[in-house]
Amino acid sequence: MKILDEMKNMENLELYILLAVLLFTLWFIRNTIKYYKGEKRNVKHLHRFAKEGEVDAQNHLAKRYHKGDMVKKSSQKAAFWSQKASFSGDTDAKEFLDTVIKKKKS
Repeated sequence: MKILDEMKNMENLELYILLAVLLFTLWFIRNTIKYYKGEKRNVKHLHRFAKEGEVDAQNHLAKRYHKGDMVKKSSQKAAFWSQKASFSGDTDAKEFLDTVIKKKKS
C-alpha cells in the first residue's frame, strides 16, 4: 500500500511510464536488428563453408533454402545443396533430397 500511495503522489507518472515504454521499444528494436544481422552473417558463412565442401554446411543450407529461413525460399537451391551433401555420403541429406523432390513434383 505504501507504494500505491507514493505512486498517487507522483505528479508525472504518465511521463515515467512513457519513458519506460520508449526505452523498451528502443531496446527491442536494437536487439532485433542485432539478431537479424547475426543470422545474415551465419548464412554468409554457411555459403562459404558449403562451397568449400563441408557436408554439414551444405545440408544445413539446403534446409534453410527449403524453409526460406533468412534466404529466399527455393526448392531448386535446396535440392542442389542437398544433392551435393548426399554425393559426399550424408544419408540425412539423401533423405531430405527425396522429400524436396517429392514436394516439387506435387
